Amino acid sequence: MEKPFILITNDDGVDAKGIQCLASFVKDMAEVIVVAPNGPRSGQSSAITVDRPLRLRLEKEEELMKVYSCTGTPVDCIKLALNKIVDRQPDLVLSGINHGLNTSVSVIYSGTMGGAMEGAIHGIPSIGFSIDDYSKEADFSSLEPIVKTLVANVLSQGLPEGVCLNVNAPKGEIQGIEVCRQARGKWSEEFERRVDPHNREYFWLSGYFDNAEKHAVDTDEHLISKGFASVVPTSVDTTDYSMLKELKNWKL
Repeated sequence: MEKPFILITNDDGVDAKGIQCLASFVKDMAEVIVVAPNGPRSGQSSAITVDRPLRLRLEKEEELMKVYSCTGTPVDCIKLALNKIVDRQPDLVLSGINHGLNTSVSVIYSGTMGGAMEGAIHGIPSIGFSIDDYSKEADFSSLEPIVKTLVANVLSQGLPEGVCLNVNAPKGEIQGIEVCRQARGKWSEEFERRVDPHNREYFWLSGYFDNAEKHAVDTDEHLISKGFASVVPTSVDTTDYSMLKELKNWKL
């Protein structure tokens, strides 16, 4: 039988340790093609490049694995791969492993999850992986069994069309895997005011996450704090169906 085919991207760039580890974790399970940005694209969400051409470069080729860099975003990478690189539909799209968490509302801003969501839009089962460690030299070894377990399950079970998995893991030892929902919250005090040497003010993105459900025990934020990897099913359909019913009763 033909080996499964996995397409991988990220938002930290093709040279990031996270994507290199992710590819190494699954290369014995499938044929792998990596198409990732040629540099960091964090916070790009589902952005696409419309104002300049995209360039693609084959960085490495070995048995059952090719690695390409792309001048675009994570979503550009998936689109370009599906349109111009692959010769068959991938069985799975993976994105990550991101250096830093993508819990709660961060899923909206995340380029990592933008790549996974793009896979789901194309009807391909997709998973985004992130870890609570922003270091360029983060240790991803604790994630290997979790990646392999989830990949094996999704390859055998599939996912509903338009649904991907958002997987976040704590730094260090992982207690297990828990399926849960994303926490409610928002980022606060997001910009720091600074002054440059010419006495001109500018603003630097900073801030902190304000968890609106600090006492809830069924959220990704809580489970990460307890040492578990969280798995949140995430849909590309952003319709609020309860409000949809209510709106139908409005006098419009």
